[in-house]
Amino acid sequence: MSLNQTLEEMKQQLIAHSPAEVQAAMFRSIREQMESGVQYGLQEGQKAKGFTLTNSLGIPVHLYDELAKGPVVLTFYRGGWCPYCNAQLRAYQKVLPEIQALGARLIAVSPQSPDNTLSHQEKEQLQFEVLSDTNGLVAAFYNILYDVPSYLQEIMMNLFKLDLAEYNATERWILPIPSTFMIDESGIIRSAYVNPDFMKRLEPEDILDELRKL
Repeated sequence: MSLNQTLEEMKQQLIAHSPAEVQAAMFRSIREQMESGVQYGLQEGQKAKGFTLTNSLGIPVHLYDELAKGPVVLTFYRGGWCPYCNAQLRAYQKVLPEIQALGARLIAVSPQSPDNTLSHQEKEQLQFEVLSDTNGLVAAFYNILYDVPSYLQEIMMNLFKLDLAEYNATERWILPIPSTFMIDESGIIRSAYVNPDFMKRLEPEDILDELRKL
């Protein structure tokens, strides 16, 4: 079963078992972003924005230091609280040996706090770099950051008991649009997957296919 088939099953479970107001809020948020007319994300052929973020152990990771070693698969996800993100990262972990065999590195970035990043990495047994972008600055550089609308904040607080600002150790309710950028050694984005529908992600096989082209 492909990653997106798994995510589609999760979506159907959500529809079958979630209150109508939860579904309405989630799908409204997706629809508003998709119909906004905004072109989210840096585009293929653009220069990747350099950054330094700390990993789950508090060690700084510099994008261009990693690029000096080979191509980078840079993926932005919402956080360890998001089941769709967890399914994505588990799927990427499975193909990590193949990514590495192609000379590339996988880096995942979310706005969650370093403590939550550490516990998330340990829980999912992720063996690639997982970095904390707590204020969303890097996501903003990549043009994928957005403020969570108030109607969705209410759902997350009341029904899921999730205070996203507290979880991310920041003052704002912010999230990145789930995105994956393939960056070559010269820092050029060779492909970009940016999808406001957080229930869909780039397939692991598509990552490997793109890496083979570099």
